[in-house]
Amino acid sequence: MKLYAPSTIKEIKEKYGFKISKSLGQNFLTDKNIIDKIIDAMELTERDLVIEIGPGLGVLTAEAAPQAGKVLAIEIDKNLIPILKENLKEFDNIEIINQDFVKTNLINLLEQNDIIRGQKREKVKIMGNLPYYITTPIIMKILEDRIPADSITIMMQKEVADRIKAAPGSRTYGALSVAVQYYCTVKDVAKVPREVFYPQPKVDSTVLRLDVRKERPVELTNENVFFACVKSGFGQRRKTLGNSLAGVCGLSKEEAQAALAEAGIDPVRRAETLSLSEFAEIANAVAAKCEKR
Repeated sequence: MKLYAPSTIKEIKEKYGFKISKSLGQNFLTDKNIIDKIIDAMELTERDLVIEIGPGLGVLTAEAAPQAGKVLAIEIDKNLIPILKENLKEFDNIEIINQDFVKTNLINLLEQNDIIRGQKREKVKIMGNLPYYITTPIIMKILEDRIPADSITIMMQKEVADRIKAAPGSRTYGALSVAVQYYCTVKDVAKVPREVFYPQPKVDSTVLRLDVRKERPVELTNENVFFACVKSGFGQRRKTLGNSLAGVCGLSKEEAQAALAEAGIDPVRRAETLSLSEFAEIANAVAAKCEKR
């Protein structure tokens, strides 16, 4: 059965009386070519543990299972659980979990799945077709919770993908760009037009693969101060750095400007012009001043 075929989706809806939820951002992928690109990009092996966010009808799940050691499919919609169990019954290496991914204790889940198919798990790879309204919280949960994933291959609204990939100086460059690029390297996988979803959303999508860095790209004396500087800088985009950084760790405007001078950054610049390394220089200078307070 072609789970991605629109006719199959309609049959499933009728058989189970399933109603597609707009509030959960349910839009099912119907293009096999895109599905193949996502699975190929993950470079799965039989020792990989896959965590899938929102499997929906099990389209990606069914393609990943034959190549992976095990797939943990985490689905928030309880109405999809019997459908998933039926659609995926031929596979013995899929565990369907009815939970909200954002509230799931992933560390415990990984501890319970250290051994897959009788051998020690090698890599953890995350995939999913993310609801537009919760894409950023899901990505940041994975990264900030230090989930030991090797890669995160996810479909998201094109606008969010553009922000993640953005370079300094571009209109879309912001706090999300800095945060994700601090934790990961970013690779394009596929452009996904809105026409290949059922029901059709109002926006196009993009699939990215985020490879989690083994080592951070910059040296920081205080990571919390780094993110506080990023947040303050982009939280007041129209302000110069000399003004927007005042208040971080309780610093005065004069102290903030002194930190910028020590970092070799002109205080009239704005956050969207700063590279990752420049943000790090500023954060380390700010952290040094915070410690003296």
